Amino acid sequence: MAVKRGLSRASIHKNSGGGSRFPLSILILLSLLVPSLFFFGGGLHTADRGDLSTGPSKKNVDWRERLALQHFKSLFTKEVIDVIATSTSDMGPLSLDIFKKKNLSASWKFIGTETSVVDTSEPNQVATVVGQDIPKGKKKNSSDDHAQFIVKPADLARRQLREKRREKRASELVHQDKEAIVKLENAAIEHSKSVDSAVMGRYSIWRRENENENSDSTVRLMRDQIIMARVYLSIAKMKNKVDLYQQLQVRLKESQQALGEATADSNLHHSAPARVESIGQVLSKAREQLYDCKLVTGKLRAMLQSASEHVRSLKKQSTFLSQLAAKTIPNAIHCFSMRLTIEYYLLPPEKRKFPRSENLEDPNLYHYALFSDNVLAASVVVNSAVANSKDSSKHVFHLVTDKLNFGAMNMWFLLNPPGKATIQVENVDEFQWLNSSYCPVLRQLESATMKEYYFKAGHPTKLSSSASNLKYRNPKYLSMLNHLRFYLPQVYPKLNKILFLDDDIVVQKDLTGLWSVDLHGKVNGAVETCGESFHRFDKYLNFTNPHIARNFDPNACGWAYGMNIFDLKEWKRRDITGIYHKWQNMNEDRVLWKLGTLPPGLITFYGLTHPLEKSWHVLGLGYNPTVGRSEIENAAVIHYNGNMKPWLELAMTRYRSYWIKYIKHDHPYLRTCKLSE
Repeated sequence: MAVKRGLSRASIHKNSGGGSRFPLSILILLSLLVPSLFFFGGGLHTADRGDLSTGPSKKNVDWRERLALQHFKSLFTKEVIDVIATSTSDMGPLSLDIFKKKNLSASWKFIGTETSVVDTSEPNQVATVVGQDIPKGKKKNSSDDHAQFIVKPADLARRQLREKRREKRASELVHQDKEAIVKLENAAIEHSKSVDSAVMGRYSIWRRENENENSDSTVRLMRDQIIMARVYLSIAKMKNKVDLYQQLQVRLKESQQALGEATADSNLHHSAPARVESIGQVLSKAREQLYDCKLVTGKLRAMLQSASEHVRSLKKQSTFLSQLAAKTIPNAIHCFSMRLTIEYYLLPPEKRKFPRSENLEDPNLYHYALFSDNVLAASVVVNSAVANSKDSSKHVFHLVTDKLNFGAMNMWFLLNPPGKATIQVENVDEFQWLNSSYCPVLRQLESATMKEYYFKAGHPTKLSSSASNLKYRNPKYLSMLNHLRFYLPQVYPKLNKILFLDDDIVVQKDLTGLWSVDLHGKVNGAVETCGESFHRFDKYLNFTNPHIARNFDPNACGWAYGMNIFDLKEWKRRDITGIYHKWQNMNEDRVLWKLGTLPPGLITFYGLTHPLEKSWHVLGLGYNPTVGRSEIENAAVIHYNGNMKPWLELAMTRYRSYWIKYIKHDHPYLRTCKLSE
């Protein structure tokens, strides 16, 4: 009735005049739109709760609601109705908040409601219209009746799938962000470690070890204070500042006592903080009265130079002492040798002979030459060679020692014969042919200049501070045992080949294969030791001398003594000993090379050395801590060349076990002299 009255009034006004048609039509439109929106929103909200389709009590709908629905559909397009229906089905009653929420991200959640996403890519797929039951006789098509909209099952499943994908993607992004942050932090930490601490300082917030305060910060501060106190002490004395001089002297002494030998703050005396404060106050006072940039810089430079000189002096002393320790026979080995010597000379002469003497000159057997004054070391060489040989009865060991150790060497192998191998022990001092008239090096060793060089009789205190190569100043270079390797054909005239061994090696495999190596007409078979820029000829020889420069290549590869197979027939044919004598005579004043046997060996066998496979002879166990375990275990011979000999306390522990296992620890002499420890 109200609608009819409104229409009648509208027609009256329309007939009465055209000036008020436009405002009146707006008023009528609003009067229809507001109740329609109200009733439609309420109806959809009710339908969302299932009130319109749950039972027969809801079949009759108020006539106002039906009329509003009919006019509502005539006022709006189908797309607008779809948006309103979808929003009200998911969010509840229609409101302006729905349109605001549609512009928010899909990750936003609204408590108490279910978020609905309108698929704009499929505008033709709208919510299903569910017709409401009406009284009989008035039932029409659902499109003509009021519309109720719900989401299709396929659309709902699609929305749920999209929601799950969004959640999964969000969690992946969060995880990736965390990993990226961790990587950046670790990269920053590693980069900070590579920064030069001399430029950037020691502390870095990225370093894990610096999460706490530096453990030696107080120690370093005290050392700096002591240095500056010494500087100002010198300046105060120079400027006659007596009071300040005395204060600095007292505080300096207190700080030195509190610091002591501490290297970390935890080791400092409990009075250290107070000493830091007190000397700091005096230094502040001295800075105010005495500071002169040029003067302080000069004092610091003088202190630095003095400290550098002191360090160089200590290094020289350390080098000398290490050389001395390396060449000094330990008390236990000396005890061992003396006991064996006493036992040997108590034996009757007929019991001092070794069996199988007929093998000594048999060229068909495998002969070894070993020159040593160390009984224990020689025993390890022989024991290891015999233990790893296939047939020890074919091996002959020729040992040469000095008269001091001759008895001990004989007695040890008489008490401990090496299986079926043949042993010969000789005294180098009994070689009548080896004299100064025949041997240049022996003549040189007996000269006054050589004795002065070795012993410095007139300047005994300069021995440790001399700039000369201290490693050449050890007793082994005075012994002919070290130079006897250049006279092998003279010592063993009836042999064709011989394997020379040093006494600081250990044999780990059968060595008979060396006798079958083709030396291609060369005299010496040895393992080369040259690298990219070291162990070449220019390291050992003086190439400023014209004799050396004309005859040798400075880049020629060096090789090692310690395990060498020598062809004695070729040696005699080429007169190798004569070549050695020639160059040794030219080196009377040590202008071609320093002392030792390797430089003259490189010269004598230049162009006459055949390189062996490196696995035959692995070196460096007496100085190089980086020799690999696999390299050692695959080697036929390992060599403890260097100062850290395996029988010394300064030996490297990681390599010592390869040598110790060939010592007979159960021997009574070894236990008595505490060599089994």
